[in-house]
This record gives sequence, structure tokens and C-alpha cells, in this order.
Amino acid sequence: MPAQIIDGKKLAAEITAKVAEEIAGLDFQPGLGVILVGDDPASKLYVSLKEKACERVGIKFEKKLLGQRAGEKTVLKALADFNKRDDIDAVLVQLPLPGQLDENKIMKALDPAKDVDGFHFENIVSLLMGSPRLEPGLLAGIMLLIKSAGMPLAGSKALVVANSHVFSEPLVKLLDNEGIKATFCSATRRDLAAKVAEADTVIVAAGKPKLITGKMLRPGAIVIDVGTNRVGGKVVGDVDFESASKVAGFITPVPGGVGPMTVAMLLRNTLLL
Repeated sequence: MPAQIIDGKKLAAEITAKVAEEIAGLDFQPGLGVILVGDDPASKLYVSLKEKACERVGIKFEKKLLGQRAGEKTVLKALADFNKRDDIDAVLVQLPLPGQLDENKIMKALDPAKDVDGFHFENIVSLLMGSPRLEPGLLAGIMLLIKSAGMPLAGSKALVVANSHVFSEPLVKLLDNEGIKATFCSATRRDLAAKVAEADTVIVAAGKPKLITGKMLRPGAIVIDVGTNRVGGKVVGDVDFESASKVAGFITPVPGGVGPMTVAMLLRNTLLL
């Protein structure tokens, strides 16, 4: 049996509708401030998608566009302005930043109480300690996609294949909270295939096209593909969809899986903040 497609677009639409309904009942308009530095086409596209989504649900969207050669003081000043404004409830710095900027220093300058992505160091520590201000939208979206498969999760095994501990450690914590025995595995490990074969759920965010193939998967597994790669003019994930969909029980497509959920969870987190 071919895998069932986990429709991220449908789930994202349901979340977006709920956010719009809640905002309509407020006596004020939530505000999201976005800082975009440079001319990266992908970043410009992502910010545009977020702006349109905010308009649909009634979130005030304000962006500060800074030049490719913007200095640290300029970016920090823009960030400080958003931090102190009462009409801006949530703030996002679109990544990646141009090479002349210290990404860690700038992200640390973001007010943790307005960190809509949820990846500020203080917020990650709070999550790992069991008292999160809010869950990172990307990770919360992944959890909802996994749950939407409708499979028993408690006692199952999950594998997070990624290159970033900032991504993997809080995700492992969220999986553990659901009673899932979750582990992290680097994309470069020699025993990657063996680790994948043991997992009931596989989440991949490694930036390597076709890293995970159908031969590696446990039959019936849930596969969440976070990867976004351009190959031959097409956008593909980290999973070889053609072979994996013949073995997995449930699988997210790229595009149409995690991507739409990321935008929907941004809206939800703005509302929560």
C-alpha cells in the first residue's frame, strides 16, 4: 500500500482559520514586526508569504527592510525599536543574515518575550527545563503533522536526523513529552540507515536531497520531511519521496508539508504572544 500523504496545506488552513476567528474576537490587533536584511530571493519570498498570511487573519504586519551591507548597529537599532514598542507583540529576524553580521549576537538582542520563532536561547532553555513560554512554531507544526497521522505514539520510537542541535534537542523534548522514545542522529553517521530502520517516526532536516530512501525505512513509518533543496529547478526534500512513499505509512510532501505549517504556526505564536 502506498503511504498516506500528510496534507500540510489542509492542516495549516484549519489552524489559520482558528487564528483568524480568535483575532476577530479581540479588542485590539496583534502586531508582528519583521526585520529583513539583504537581497536573498528566498528570504524575500518567505517574508512576502508571511505578510500575506498576516493580512488574511488580521495581524498587523510591519517590516523593516535593510540593505545588503547594513551594519550591526543598524540592525540592532531596528530590533531595539521593535522590542520596546507596545503595538508589536511578536518579532522575527529573517534568517540567514548577510555574512558581515554576527547572527548569534543579533538573535540574543531579541526580546525573548517577543520571540515568535521560539528559538531564542532563553526560550530553548525554558522548553528543555519543562516550562516553555511558547513552543517554536516549526517544531510545534511538526508535532501536529505527526499527530495528524492518527497512530498510537506513546511507547513508539522516533529519530530526528539533523545538523542542528538548536533544532533537534527541543524537538526530542517535545517528542518525549508525548511518550515517544526519541533520539538524535547526525546526517553523516555511518550507521544512519540502521538507525532509521529502527524508528516508527523519522523527522529529517539535514539539507541533503534523497538522504533517506525507502530501503532505509521501517514499513509503515511516519516520515516528516523538513528539508528544502533546489535540484534541477525543482524544490525537493531530504527524503527520496518516490521510494519512501512505497514503504512509509504516512509521509509529508515537499512542497506542501512542513512549509505551510510553519507559516500557520507563526500566526498562532503571534496570537499567543
